[in-house]
Amino acid sequence: MPDIMVKKWFFSGVLLLMPLLGSAQCAMCRAVIESGQDTSLAEGINNGIVYLMAIPYILIGVLFYFIFRKAK
Repeated sequence: MPDIMVKKWFFSGVLLLMPLLGSAQCAMCRAVIESGQDTSLAEGINNGIVYLMAIPYILIGVLFYFIFRKAK
């Protein structure tokens, strides 16, 4: 039984970190921003998109954790 818990924690951690590892931008936004000289703007927008994408997943994960803990 402890082996299953370790796998659950590992995969939960991987799923939580996946949005932080990816570079999420649409092709049009990326082309317009990277055509300029300032690459820090492109990095800032990319980080903002990843941040906005990660927050709902984290909140849903916390919600399911508390539901799971309450049901047990």
